[in-house]
Amino acid sequence: MIKSNIPAGELSKKWSTYKSTCKLVNPANKRNMEIIVVGTGLAGASAAASLAEMGYSVKTFCFQDSGRRAHSIAAQGGINAAKNYQNDGDSVYRLFYDTIKGGDYRAREANVHRLAEVSGSIIDQCVAQGVPFAREYGGLLSNRSFGGTQVQRTFYAAGQTGQQLLLGAYSAMMRQVALGQIKEYNRHEMLDVVTIDGKARGIIARNLVTGEIERHGAHAVLLCTGGYGNVFFLSTNAMGSNVTAAWKAHKKGAYFGNPCFTQIHPTCIPVSGDHQSKLTLMSESLRNDGRIWVPKQKGDNRKPNEIPEEERDYYLERRYPAFGNLVPRDVASRAAKERCDAGYGVGASKMAVYLDFGHNMREKYGRAEATKKGITNPSYEQLTQLGREVLKEKYGNLFDMYEKITGENPYEVPMRIYPAVHYTMGGVWVDYELMTSVPGLYALGEANFSDHGANRLGASALMQGLADGYFVIPYTIGNYLADEISTPRINTNQAAFEVAEKAVKERINHFLNVKGTHSVDYFHKKLGKIMWDKCGMARNEKGLKEAIQEIRQLREEFWKDVRVPGSANELNPELDKAGRVADFLELGELMCIDALNREESCGGHFREEYQTPDGEALRQDDKYMYVAAWEYKPDNQWTLHKEDLNYEVIKPSQRNYK
Repeated sequence: MIKSNIPAGELSKKWSTYKSTCKLVNPANKRNMEIIVVGTGLAGASAAASLAEMGYSVKTFCFQDSGRRAHSIAAQGGINAAKNYQNDGDSVYRLFYDTIKGGDYRAREANVHRLAEVSGSIIDQCVAQGVPFAREYGGLLSNRSFGGTQVQRTFYAAGQTGQQLLLGAYSAMMRQVALGQIKEYNRHEMLDVVTIDGKARGIIARNLVTGEIERHGAHAVLLCTGGYGNVFFLSTNAMGSNVTAAWKAHKKGAYFGNPCFTQIHPTCIPVSGDHQSKLTLMSESLRNDGRIWVPKQKGDNRKPNEIPEEERDYYLERRYPAFGNLVPRDVASRAAKERCDAGYGVGASKMAVYLDFGHNMREKYGRAEATKKGITNPSYEQLTQLGREVLKEKYGNLFDMYEKITGENPYEVPMRIYPAVHYTMGGVWVDYELMTSVPGLYALGEANFSDHGANRLGASALMQGLADGYFVIPYTIGNYLADEISTPRINTNQAAFEVAEKAVKERINHFLNVKGTHSVDYFHKKLGKIMWDKCGMARNEKGLKEAIQEIRQLREEFWKDVRVPGSANELNPELDKAGRVADFLELGELMCIDALNREESCGGHFREEYQTPDGEALRQDDKYMYVAAWEYKPDNQWTLHKEDLNYEVIKPSQRNYK
């Protein structure tokens, strides 16, 4: 078994005890210590800003032209925190419990409790930075509900929460850039981790504009590079999102945890054709005010507004009365798939369900506004107009985006939605300190596996990224660096850097010299279809075994027949994509191996062979109450290590949202 380095003692006191007893680095020594941060989304920007503010010398790397373009901006709906502003019974414990339960009891208790503990401080930090959270009439910050909870704990800035939070973290980071504490390397992609005597001592990066291969040394390396949902090709992730940094770390000794735990988001705009390169997410927050339904009659081709109320099946409200439309994402996604597979889907493809705002627009908001304005017996039209103004204030940018993409007005016609790949709960294995199995190498935010178990609750991604960057890594990295103060600045002329750089260049040259017949996207799309069909919302033994063989064949074909135009010494997006897809082709196999090995259903991992009589996930706690931490071996072989999950406070039980 592997050690997670969780402090001893009572769960609620572990983090405070750790902070009081961990090793420290004095200010004079911090100036001599270099830290590399790869990725400048919420986790990376907040970590870089915090560490530079403390006095460390920091280098940041991102493949975008600016850290402001990180994919964190796409998390629109909100950020969770246990501040109980609504006086509805919320607490640190309830946030902790909801997160553990939402993750189907496959998360590490100590990490999740720490996350809940620091959540309130995140909001205070962001308010101090000027993040424009929505506020109630009296001035208090406003909250709304997200899936998997019965309280309102999600703080939001209209439908732009991720963007506003990133601007706050980015501003803090750029202040340190201006002070000379951070040196930015934009348009750079990390292509390898360099280890010396078993410790992470730097990276090899490619300047994406000039093609130059660069060596960068540091006393510690932080991976803040997001998730790997783009292994499916079509996902809600930005097209550039990839697994390369994490995968290079994996191949240098960092264990990969629970790779099969991928999240399917229930409220995405459905696929419209083979021309698409990505899918568009409609925020989780819309399920606060939208009711999800399908016609009660199979193959009903009437327009939604022509279908009377009594002929509509609000199936989430019917199946899960306690939570209704706010069940967790994995539950909502499987329920939508089940209805569509049974013949009740809507739209031209019949692979969609309705998300309808009409009822709440009129009866919830319209009537409240009419009362405020002293309008007695308001007409249908008045209720519609008054309610529309409220929805526009809350979700206007999301509604506008939907209309631009689909040509349909969601104020007048229900949205059509269907599940799509969104988030990954798996990632680089880390211990309590966020350190990987390689000393000096850390993983933060979605790049690690640690906080969400088998399913992430909505609005928890932003919480984890900022918690890791602002409030966890500033303590834990000091505990490691305190023993490195006698290590001089890392000399990049050492043999380990030379070997790593040579391997990177050889790989690049191979891509350019194959001169095959098929584009990178050709292989990526093929991989994505295999993954979606056989390792997507539902998996089974037969399909997973087929997928493993098909991926191996596809990978062999890729290395022999990929076509990458251009040269290495220039801006070459196809070359960049080739490296990323090569990594996806290896990751995809491991995901299927992990899914095949885990003979149970839990959260986003749904094995068709393991389900309850009413179609819910059926865990096997006696066999699989562990983190699957995979160690890479040469020639795409892996060894499984297990981290036992010991629940000291929460007793695992069958999830019930009814």
